[in-house]
Parts: sequence; structure tokens; C-alpha cells
Amino acid sequence: MKSLIFCLLMVVSPTINELPDLTGITTALRSGDAESLASFFDEEVELALLDEEDVYDKDDAKNLVAEFFKSHTAKSFSQVHKGTSKGEDSHYVIGDLSAGTETYRIYIYLKEIDGQYKIQELRIEE
Repeated sequence: MKSLIFCLLMVVSPTINELPDLTGITTALRSGDAESLASFFDEEVELALLDEEDVYDKDDAKNLVAEFFKSHTAKSFSQVHKGTSKGEDSHYVIGDLSAGTETYRIYIYLKEIDGQYKIQELRIEE
């Protein structure tokens, strides 16, 4: 019986879509490093910073995130939830960013592009 279960796991496990390694993203958020975070941005990013929301090219999005971190010094980031979309071609992360005297909810949507996961959407909300 154990060997049957083992064989089933060996057959099924390669088909399970693993979540990407998010260490670089969470480290960048934890330290307020907009430059490092932007290295995970796609060429265009849907960015929502508090009450402002729009689609920006990578450089503009990086500059806006850098401005946010200048006025909201990051203290910590804790990942609350992560998962895979229904079609398993994209992933999301939800977490809490402690910055300044506030805590912000972070939503990140990633999609695999040319073998690398890129941030398509970043939301920082109160």
C-alpha cells in the first residue's frame, strides 16, 4: 500500500505547479528597497499606491514606489497568504507592510514570462 501511494505521488507531483520563490520580493519590501523590488516588475505594472492607481512603465513605477518608501520608512513585511490562480499561470501574494507609523496591506500579482515571474500588479493600501 505504501509503495502504491509513493508511486502516485511521484506521478502527480511533477504536474503540481509550484509557487515561485518570493524571497527577493519580500526582502525588498521588508527593507523598503524600491530598486530591488523593481527588478521583479514587468515592463508595465498596474500600480495602486494608497489612493492613486494607474498603469506605469517599469521606471515610473519604480520611482513612485521609491517616493512611497521615502515618506513611509519600511520596518517589516509579513506574508499573510500566497497562492496560484485557477489556471495556474499566475500567482499572488498578500501581506502586511509596517512602514512609518502605519500598517499597509500589500497585494502582488505575478505572472510567468519567459521563465521568470514578473510583477504585473502591485497594490499598497491602508
